This record gives sequence, structure tokens and C-alpha cells, in this order.
Amino acid sequence: MKAEPEDGNLVALTLRGNPEAFATLVERYDRAVYHLAYRTLHDVEEARDATQEAFFKAFRSLRTFKPGSKFSTWIFAIAYHACCDRLNRRKRYASEELPERADPAPGPEQQAIALDQAARLRAAIDALPEKYRTVITLFHLQGKQYDEIANVLGLPMGTVKTHLFRAKEQLRRLLGEMEVTES
Repeated sequence: MKAEPEDGNLVALTLRGNPEAFATLVERYDRAVYHLAYRTLHDVEEARDATQEAFFKAFRSLRTFKPGSKFSTWIFAIAYHACCDRLNRRKRYASEELPERADPAPGPEQQAIALDQAARLRAAIDALPEKYRTVITLFHLQGKQYDEIANVLGLPMGTVKTHLFRAKEQLRRLLGEMEVTES
């Protein structure tokens, strides 16, 4: 059984002209990057576009990747900044009074899923302010450590810990409110 190549080796191979090595990195991190983008943007198409944009930017600036660093942290930082750019564009367009896209009405399948406990948790996470939602997503859903989150978001570690604490507090409150309204 052949061991999977390490991310650093795949970066080096890509820089030496092997595009299949970068394709392996994309396969390895595509889902996680998309998940982060979706949790940040709340829009399937924009999340797909942000994911594609993140990998495109990563490929173009691969020479700036520091050997010994974690590729996952680097690509998450690129994706997060791509999402922030998109959110800023949204705010700018909204201030110019452009009509926003309406979400399609949920179908029966979505309504059934909404009753599920996991759907309540997702709804509670989505209700968090962006800074808390991003930290929760990176920590609990992506399994990132405090230092990695600090690097991705460009925040001090103490701020990351504070955001995570406050996010958990708000989630407890939101989930408690959801429980009461469903009873």
C-alpha cells in the first residue's frame, strides 16, 4: 500500500511543472474549502466560485508558500480572504440598492431536514455573527487548532479564544431558544 504524498512534496512537484500534483491538493482540500466558503457566504454558487477562486489564487502564488508550513492553513487563509472580498462586494452592491437574489422556497425535503437536530445546529451556527461563525467552523467543523485559526484569520490567539468562547455561549442560547419555540 503506497503512502499518500505529503502536501509539501505536492507543492514542490507542482513548482517543478507537475500539474497532477496540484490536482491532488485540490482533491484533498476542495470539500473543506467549499465548506468554509459556504459557511461564510451562505450561498451555494458563491461558495463554489470562492472555492475555485481560492485554488486559482493559490496556484498563481504557489511560489510564496513557505516550505514547512501547513498547506491547509495557507489555502484556508486564501479562501477566507476570497470570501471576505465577496462579502464586501455584496455590501457595496447592496448599498447601491441593487436587488438581491431571492432564495428559492424550501421544498418538502428541506422542510423535513429542518426538523432534524443537525439542521437546528446549522441554523444556530448560521445565526452567529460572521466572526464567530468562521471561528466555530474552523475549530469544530474543520478541526483546526487555535494557532492555525489565528494564522488563517490574521488574529491574535487571545482573540480567537475569545471569539470561540462567545460563539459557544451564543450557540447555547440560540439552541435553547429554538428548543423552547419548538415545544
